[in-house]
Amino acid sequence: MSPLTQGPSHREDPHLKDRLNQIAEKITSPAFLSGQGLGNEIGFWIFDYPPEHELQVREYLTFLEGVLSRQHSELTVDHVNLLRVLRDYLHERGFLDKAIAMQQTKGDAALLKALRGPLHMDKFAPFLIRHALSDDPDIILLSGVGSVWPVMRAHSLLNALHGRLGHKPLVLFYPGRYDGQSLALFDQIASNHYYRAFSLVP
Repeated sequence: MSPLTQGPSHREDPHLKDRLNQIAEKITSPAFLSGQGLGNEIGFWIFDYPPEHELQVREYLTFLEGVLSRQHSELTVDHVNLLRVLRDYLHERGFLDKAIAMQQTKGDAALLKALRGPLHMDKFAPFLIRHALSDDPDIILLSGVGSVWPVMRAHSLLNALHGRLGHKPLVLFYPGRYDGQSLALFDQIASNHYYRAFSLVP
């Protein structure tokens, strides 16, 4: 049984469940995989959802990976959890233990200031591509945005990945709102940055 058909360990949102259940068919369609109908736009997609249903989305992603491996084994699907990649990145650069200690002793503001240089997206984005992606993925699923905030901002990462991924379809799972132009994390923290992507399942 899938996580969606078992008795849930948390309260599910029926509307969100309906939207989630449209994802597999959408992202495996020839039109999606080929970027048909996007013109010259890069195939970056956003699936936004109420942040209070984070656990429901995490369960669905585990379920989705199983479905894709069984029913679409011809596709290479990379699921990137940003918190894991961030941990690996800081560890490789020798910053992980220092960052944890700094956050505990000096707080978030000091940590953010210290990591501003090491976590510049021109450094982090290439690391993500090298260490978290296959050589030639067909689909990239990106999650964990809420877990890495405020150390990392979704729009900055997506902008850094644009030129590096070409027209590979990427789906960002976003705990907040996307109105087609801007992102509001947790439905509260609005970004002043215009961002161009497509809504995966309105």
